[in-house]
Amino acid sequence: MAKRNGKRYFGSVRRLPSGRYQARYTGPDGLTHTAKTPEGKPLTFDTQGDADAWLALRHSEILRGAWLPPAEPKAAPVLFRTYATAWLAGRDLEDTTADHYEQLLRDHIHPTFGGAPVSGITPAAVREWHADLKDRTGPTARAHAYALVRTIMNTAVADDVISANPCRVRGAGQSKRAKKIRPATLAELETLVSALPARYRLMALFAAWCALRFGELTELRRSDVDVKNGVIRVRRGVVSTKRSGRKVKDPKSEAGKRDVNIPPHLMPLVKAHLRDHVTGGRDALLFPAAGDPTVHMALSTLYKVYRPARAKAGRSDLRFHDLRHTGAVLAAATGATLAELMARLGHSTAGAALRYQHAAQDRDRVIADALSKLVSGTVTPIRTEGTA
Repeated sequence: MAKRNGKRYFGSVRRLPSGRYQARYTGPDGLTHTAKTPEGKPLTFDTQGDADAWLALRHSEILRGAWLPPAEPKAAPVLFRTYATAWLAGRDLEDTTADHYEQLLRDHIHPTFGGAPVSGITPAAVREWHADLKDRTGPTARAHAYALVRTIMNTAVADDVISANPCRVRGAGQSKRAKKIRPATLAELETLVSALPARYRLMALFAAWCALRFGELTELRRSDVDVKNGVIRVRRGVVSTKRSGRKVKDPKSEAGKRDVNIPPHLMPLVKAHLRDHVTGGRDALLFPAAGDPTVHMALSTLYKVYRPARAKAGRSDLRFHDLRHTGAVLAAATGATLAELMARLGHSTAGAALRYQHAAQDRDRVIADALSKLVSGTVTPIRTEGTA
């Protein structure tokens, strides 16, 4: 009973303005507890007698030693989409990286996990999702998507949202090159360049012979080309992102800032391009957008003339960026050391440069075959200087 001889000896009851009754008591923990539902919502009563009965039950639990503090209401589980959005917003990322992560989340991750609680994603669910991705995207995007989920889940572990990371597919965050790039031969390169309009030819030659990136090429200015010494000074590049559009930025690493020597056979073409196709002073762009010498060229604009040119060369598979790969293999074929390749290409790590060295080593079989043909006379041997 909550009352004895008409006087209350446990807890208190008060009438609310609504006419209902509220009950509260002091528990063994010394805290005041107000009547609540199992879900943690306020509990009120139709009559004072109902409130007294509720207090009598709580008092009985205390006397029997069965009383437990009311459980704190559980917060709603955090959905993966909500957590991933907050995770992305809290990272200091390059715009291009942020765009890439958003695309991975939108296209490959949220369709499966976006509406699921972070704590409800199991290792089995991750394995099934990763296996299904194989039929919906390429190996590189699949590896990137898995690596992103694993990274987000690592943060969730650190935030005590989950106790363990459910991403446990061994090696799933790595991928082999999906496409083996075949460098252009010198004959193919000559045909391709000749098929381009005149104002684009040096751009393709710089990509191939100097191994420059498209973003580096489109930001080159007259002052970046030292005609006297035959050097290109790479200091900036252009990136295009959904967040900020097209903008000029520094290279990703200090290695990207470099001086690239121009092969001497290109210098007449360099001088002709500067004379015929570059207007303005030292800050004039070498390869501007068509019709506006102050605007950076878009990749889509280049491809309008590049696609027909590569088709004439019989290399419809050759992306413009593959010309940089061609230049890297040509440099490796000269016997350049790994350090020299890294410096020329603007690489801060050896991994990429090693790929080009390996590609150049593949030419050894061609050389060996050509040596054998000398025996049968099917190739013309190198003649000494001064002979016909």
